[in-house]
Amino acid sequence: MGVTAEERIRMKYEALAPVMDERMTRLWAAAEASSLGLGGAAAVTRATGIRGKRIWMGRKDLDELSKNPPVDPPRRQRVRRPGAGRKLLSVTDPTLAKDLESLIDPVTRGDPESPLRWTCKSAAKLAEALKAMGHEVGETSVRSLLVELGYSLQANAKVREGTSHPDRNAQFEYINAQAEAFLAANEPVISVDTKKKELVGDYKNGGREWHPKGEPERVQVHDFIDPGLGKAIPYGVYDIGRDEGWVSVGIDHDTADFAVSSITQWWKSMGNKVYPDATRVLITADSGGSNSSRSRLWKLGLQDFADVTGLDVTVCHFPPGTSKWNKIEHRLFSHISMNWRGRPLLSQQTVVNLIAATRTRSGLKVRARLDRTPYQAGIKVPDSEMKKIELRGHTFHADWNYTIVCRVRRSVRSVISA
Repeated sequence: MGVTAEERIRMKYEALAPVMDERMTRLWAAAEASSLGLGGAAAVTRATGIRGKRIWMGRKDLDELSKNPPVDPPRRQRVRRPGAGRKLLSVTDPTLAKDLESLIDPVTRGDPESPLRWTCKSAAKLAEALKAMGHEVGETSVRSLLVELGYSLQANAKVREGTSHPDRNAQFEYINAQAEAFLAANEPVISVDTKKKELVGDYKNGGREWHPKGEPERVQVHDFIDPGLGKAIPYGVYDIGRDEGWVSVGIDHDTADFAVSSITQWWKSMGNKVYPDATRVLITADSGGSNSSRSRLWKLGLQDFADVTGLDVTVCHFPPGTSKWNKIEHRLFSHISMNWRGRPLLSQQTVVNLIAATRTRSGLKVRARLDRTPYQAGIKVPDSEMKKIELRGHTFHADWNYTIVCRVRRSVRSVISA
């Protein structure tokens, strides 16, 4: 004859009763009664002697737990007799923790004699190194011991800006003073730079855009440049006083010629119309790239720009490593990136259209133009050409601050209309 349901319940209860507290007993009884269905509560009462009211309260607790499960459930207690279980690694192998810390310590890791000098600090590699030192330990135990010692997996943190120039703050103050003086005189102040080069084609573009659920934009898996479509090189000119931008989208090389050509296009298309009486222009730029403070071709191109427009050109470069403070980065380029986020740049015209459509609540307006001109890289400017430039270095840091004087005074309007 088989064992009845009540007898099975009684055997379970007798086995679990010594380790269950009052609440666990109530919950267990309610769970058993619910599993039996109709008449289950009465069967549990007959088998265990637990009153029906306790079982009812247990069911109520179970319903509440199912509706509002604990966010951080308590850890299950392990009931063992004193001294039971595996001994801690720190007890069985007293030198293990010290040897592990010696392997991952930054100073020791820089030692050429360290076994992990030229390898990653993964748990598996650490376990191998510890075994070579005579320890019996596995990858899982290494992870647990690292947590006990207060270590965790962490990525690199970009917090160091490198060694700053001693005149860094003074240069910022100088640029600000120059900009305020030009703006007060209603002379144009522009910030220039090259935006990140972009691959043209159906490639992934960072960010997200609204699409029907489950229907993302399909793009290529690999970002290999398409020879037929090439790349886009946006060079921007941001008018600080008027909150307006011009972007020339090049397709060849990011050279000083391209940079000066972009500034020239800005003046012809936008600048001269809003600054008809201008006699000079202030350009703030990074110290590197196509508008480098050391570039001879950049200065030669600005001399041509000055002669054609009739403007004296003052340039103030930001100190090395401080390009993020250039206003064009967060006043123009950041908004362009947000405008085309999540959209593949399928063609060069797509790039131009997305840039030109960029707007902000503050009133930013942007115009863009595709520049198909080929620009030769690696052009050298001889000393004889440099001597022809009317370059006037400022008293403070002439390498960063200088003015290129127009050699032929003309009417700006007549030149532009010619």
